[in-house]
Amino acid sequence: MAILVGTASWTDKTLIDCGRFYPKEAKTPEARLRYYASLFPLVEVDSSYYGIPTPINAHNWAERTPEGFVFNVKAFRLFTGHQTDPKVLHKDIKEALGTSQTLYYRSTPPEIRAELWRRFVDAITPLQAAGKLGLVHFQFPPWLMCNREGHVHVEHCIEQMEGHTCSVEFRHKSWFDEASRAGTIDFLRALGAVHTIVDGPQGFANSVPLLAETTNPDYALVRLHGRNVDTYNIKGASSAAERFDYDYPDQELRRS
Repeated sequence: MAILVGTASWTDKTLIDCGRFYPKEAKTPEARLRYYASLFPLVEVDSSYYGIPTPINAHNWAERTPEGFVFNVKAFRLFTGHQTDPKVLHKDIKEALGTSQTLYYRSTPPEIRAELWRRFVDAITPLQAAGKLGLVHFQFPPWLMCNREGHVHVEHCIEQMEGHTCSVEFRHKSWFDEASRAGTIDFLRALGAVHTIVDGPQGFANSVPLLAETTNPDYALVRLHGRNVDTYNIKGASSAAERFDYDYPDQELRRS
């Protein structure tokens, strides 16, 4: 059994700007990824959540990392139900939409959705071909609740990624309340999806418990969000680093 540890993104602005992680000579994206991969065997691609990468991006990532390195790739935000600015879409898609209004998945024309799924799959194919693609991670929004609509959308997303192993992270407590917990685990197990075990701040509608249940025979995924209740839902947070500002003491890591 291999246990791989990595961070969410190797290009986070705070990681670069702090000046403590990358050596001064690592000034290019290539140099930073090569350095990161010399220390960690796994990374989560966060940029794919904000915009669909190009196949050449993924080809370069594969070329710049050693054999056995693994990329977990976050699914594009429109797919998970997050609001999306059309400006992040490819030019021809923007022109076909003919609108500058904020997009949601349910209101996006079916033919546009199908094309975006196709491009997303194409974008990560070089990683898969190189044997470096791990999980495709679906981080669903806090407003995706444990109801019929929520189940249908999750199942739809997994179907679009046939041939890939997907991980699912919920951010609404209804999925893991006492009445729904067992059903949620059974649901993910039936889909062959990886239940994302989350350690994070508690006491909010978008808090989920640390539930150490696996739903896929080959993978387990643990994401550590920290336990900073003061910043987790802070309004106007300028970055993920601000929301997840937390340093786990050794005793908490041992208990986790």
